[in-house]
Amino acid sequence: MLNYQRYRKNPVVHYPEREWPNKEIVKAPIWCSVDLRDGNQALIDPMVVHEKIEFFNYLLKLGFKEIEIGFPAASQIEFDFLRQLIDRKMIPDDVVVQVLTQCREELVDRTFESIKGCKQAIVHIYNSTSTLQRDVVFHMNKDEITNIAVEGTKMVKERAKNFPGKIILEYSPESFTGTELDYALEICTAVQETWGATKEDPIIINLPSTVEMNTPNVYADQIEWMNKHFKNRESIILSVHPHNDRGTGVASSELALLAGADRIEGTLFGNGERTGNVDIMNIAYNMFSQGIDPGLHIEHINESIEIYERCCKIPIHPRHPYAGKLVFTAFSGSHQDAINKGVKAMKERGSEIWQVPYLPIDPSDIGREYEPIVRINSQSGKGGVAFIMDTYFGFKLPKGMHREFANVIQKVSEAQGEVSPDEIMENFRNEYLNQKEPIHFRKLRVDDLSGETKSEFDTKVFVTYTNNGVEKQFEAVGNGPIDAVKRGLQEELSVDMKILDYEEHALQSGSNSQAAAYIHLLDVDTGDVTYGVGVSSNITRASVRAIFSAVNRLKLG
Repeated sequence: MLNYQRYRKNPVVHYPEREWPNKEIVKAPIWCSVDLRDGNQALIDPMVVHEKIEFFNYLLKLGFKEIEIGFPAASQIEFDFLRQLIDRKMIPDDVVVQVLTQCREELVDRTFESIKGCKQAIVHIYNSTSTLQRDVVFHMNKDEITNIAVEGTKMVKERAKNFPGKIILEYSPESFTGTELDYALEICTAVQETWGATKEDPIIINLPSTVEMNTPNVYADQIEWMNKHFKNRESIILSVHPHNDRGTGVASSELALLAGADRIEGTLFGNGERTGNVDIMNIAYNMFSQGIDPGLHIEHINESIEIYERCCKIPIHPRHPYAGKLVFTAFSGSHQDAINKGVKAMKERGSEIWQVPYLPIDPSDIGREYEPIVRINSQSGKGGVAFIMDTYFGFKLPKGMHREFANVIQKVSEAQGEVSPDEIMENFRNEYLNQKEPIHFRKLRVDDLSGETKSEFDTKVFVTYTNNGVEKQFEAVGNGPIDAVKRGLQEELSVDMKILDYEEHALQSGSNSQAAAYIHLLDVDTGDVTYGVGVSSNITRASVRAIFSAVNRLKLG
């Protein structure tokens, strides 16, 4: 039995005056990628300089304006990487690079050495403030912890005076979620006042969920409490840096935006320590799905996946939101049917608003148009098989035929697992199009009898076919070619059959267009029914082939 008594519930915030539950996200935050620092440090095989440069350039392509590029005072690779970006003039004028450092003089000096020549930079200082870390890691009281932050701020401020570019200070009370709110406010305010933040020259106060310790609503309460209690709030850019230890990093970030956060630090696809940083792509796509401009160029997700997987050496999970190979795929029969009907309704209505069951966005909007939405296995149903036949091959199966053919594919899937579109089409050919035994349609001639007043029928057909390889002919009359051929086959085969339904449609357009015809046929004597399918460039020949297909499937020949 789980020894749950070893653990205790983390305290919640008593904050009944919360306002965030009644708010909505209406715009994108300031995005800051920490892929090259926080994400990179968590890789089994961290990126080398040329990989960092490639990743940095891709972040620029995505539209990031703030990018934390490393901890240059702690790593020669990160120092060299930053120097390359500056010396090769690879940082656009509208992009701010961010560098992390602890509040130690030699590290601050090394950090400023690394950004020499940079037009603007965010210097990000931090120290741990939680009750647990104060106790077991630093053995310091609150005043001593505050002094670390204040002295670090003074170091940066002093060096910023002589720096030819613009320096923006960011301060993070690391392990904020485990810090008493009144003390978190106290230490952040001390840094804010030491820096001398103003509306024109604001400070970034970053409140990280360094370790997720509670439900997202508690984090939102913490953020809103800080937001409401800051002095000179207009001099602060309120940033959050959530991790995903409880699997709720995205929810925590979204609720933090409701609670007043202006900025989010995270990584592409959520890479980072332990369970990762918050997934910026996930949040951005969530906004996109709600009709909000995410402020990032994320319309080519496959490109993002390729670069991420190659540079980080971590595969995207197939169920990863938006990016996973299976997230726009339906195996369930009821889901497939709903998707099929939803797509059809969209086309019929000519709607510009995307509304399809089980698909929150159009996969093609983010570059996923070539991946299957519907895949067939033993859990699939008639709607899914019909969707595949229509989407991939242009066969719009009559509704009554959906179950019949789905039963065929069900047997295949139960035997082998997932059935590919090509395998579905192969079974369709074998079951319908290639049903040419024992009787095989060969030739047809149609005469119009409508001018002959003595005849009760308007069509006469001359049909050549083989029965078990023996060539035969018949002629018959009827009201149209289909009726005439049916009457002729009844006479030839000594059977009684009835056409219950007939449908046809073009398979493709142009000079080489083909038509598909579907005949729903009843064996009157036994009550058995089935469909036959025929394809030809001539719709009449396609219909006759469909009749012969159905007769063979009913074994009437």
